[in-house]
Amino acid sequence: MPSPMFGPGGGQRSETVRRANLSIVVRALHARGPMSRSDLVARTGLTRSAIRSHVSELHAAGVVAERPPARLRTPGRPSPVVALTVDRASVLALEIAVDSLAAAHVGPSGEVIASQRVNIVRGHRRVDDIVAGLRELVGIVHPAPIEPTKLVGIGVAVPGLVSRPSGIVRKAPNLGWTEVPLGELLADALATDVPIRLANEADLGALAESRRGAAVETDDVIYVSGEVGVGGGIIVDGQPLAGAAGYGGEIGHIPVDPAGRQCRCGAIGCWETEIGEEALLRLAGQPTDGGRSAVNAVLAGARAGDQRSLAALEQVGRWLGLGLAGQVNVFNPQLVVLGGYFARLAPHVLPTVEAELDRRALSAPRNLVGVVPAALGDDAPLLGAAELAIEPLLVDPAAWLEPRSEHAYSGGSTSSIGEWRAVA
Repeated sequence: MPSPMFGPGGGQRSETVRRANLSIVVRALHARGPMSRSDLVARTGLTRSAIRSHVSELHAAGVVAERPPARLRTPGRPSPVVALTVDRASVLALEIAVDSLAAAHVGPSGEVIASQRVNIVRGHRRVDDIVAGLRELVGIVHPAPIEPTKLVGIGVAVPGLVSRPSGIVRKAPNLGWTEVPLGELLADALATDVPIRLANEADLGALAESRRGAAVETDDVIYVSGEVGVGGGIIVDGQPLAGAAGYGGEIGHIPVDPAGRQCRCGAIGCWETEIGEEALLRLAGQPTDGGRSAVNAVLAGARAGDQRSLAALEQVGRWLGLGLAGQVNVFNPQLVVLGGYFARLAPHVLPTVEAELDRRALSAPRNLVGVVPAALGDDAPLLGAAELAIEPLLVDPAAWLEPRSEHAYSGGSTSSIGEWRAVA
């Protein structure tokens, strides 16, 4: 009887194990940065011989390099550390926000090599202008040619509904966009066949906070972010909740008040209309289009004891807690992370939010959840776009050990992430 490993299907199983183990090694280096082979053994649970084999394979392909440690841990011969290489495994991250554009060249362990952000005027924006602005920023942060042999991918954070498999922005109310083929437009503008992946900015903020920020090593997370609009990202059992086409997590449009105000999405009484920036500014007597400076004025007023500012923050906090209570009951998260302008509001609204959770959430899930401000600030969506871009390398590093031209994208998508490449 043939051995199961080498009999029918045995070779395929062996290859599956190899690819899975390579993924484990690369994910560890991505999450933790450079490590010695001994550290990799401890971190991954793989055997020393497996680590030696997989590191050698990745090294031969230029995906990792081994170098002396920055400092010796023990006397004697130094143990070299293994690190993912920037020249084969870095990414570009792009962010479209309602009042800014940003780009960053990000290394394989999350290190920002170069970044640039520019302010734009809020309101409806021509797609061509946004694409041209992003192309200019890319030229600043990554002046070298954008080649698939050097970059794993390009991630893009968008404030709207994104169809991930197609790269189409279905609706971005705060930009005035409907059915915009942004992935295709960016691929053409950048003249590259490096895969471009798009996702909602709040989903990517959640991804960044779970890998690099306040929710590291937390498997169940709700991330809620606000400025002009309100978005959210949900991590369930360590995996982003994307939905059938990538539209999941639009928590800002949960209906909370049937008799409330009309939302930009066209519906009445969305959560966004009670907790978004405009709601706070209206309640505080500030110009509703005042942006960051007007929000800062509200916070300054609250610190000075201004009653109208304090009452505005109190009301926003109540609505924020009410909406979160329903989500805590549904998703049973370990952590709620407040991003965007909610992170700045946190010192003033957290007591009210916690009180509303105590009143409205079921006691069992309520007792398990904490509420914290985001750790990555305004750059969370941008850093999340970098995480989105590098995901294919983490999922299947073996593909990067083969000629990259064999993996040219030819339409459609093989995962829920989705990608777009320019195809001649």
